[in-house]
Amino acid sequence: MNWPTSELDTVARLRVLAAGVRGAHITEQVIDAPFDDVWAMLADLEGDFGEIVTDMQGVTVLGRDGDRVTLRARSRFGMRARIEGTQRPGWCWLQSRFLLIGIAAAPLGAQTLVAFTGGVRIPGRAALVPVGVRREGRHSLARLAQRVDAGH
Repeated sequence: MNWPTSELDTVARLRVLAAGVRGAHITEQVIDAPFDDVWAMLADLEGDFGEIVTDMQGVTVLGRDGDRVTLRARSRFGMRARIEGTQRPGWCWLQSRFLLIGIAAAPLGAQTLVAFTGGVRIPGRAALVPVGVRREGRHSLARLAQRVDAGH
């Protein structure tokens, strides 16, 4: 039997993954800039990324193997984490024992749809502590839009 198949764009894929994580919330925003410009900022883990996702300050890439990435990050509160995940054009899914960050972007003509989820994980469970998830998503996407408007 041939089952029907469908390709999901990166934002739809993030929606599906987040649906399986209790406490996760997807925040989406259309950014008035081309995909390549927007993704260049989000993909710059040791630079722009920490300016956009301000809970992630002091990010250092420890290693890469294809689309797999390992980071060391320090939060604005001084906590440190070793974070592993996948990063490819339009997609970034990072997690540590206590942290989850998911970002996806998809081109919309001359604009870009960006989706964000993340927060503090409950170890051993597919759940996030729901405090601040929505607020951080809104703030991260607003900072991204400001940086794009300012040309960096």
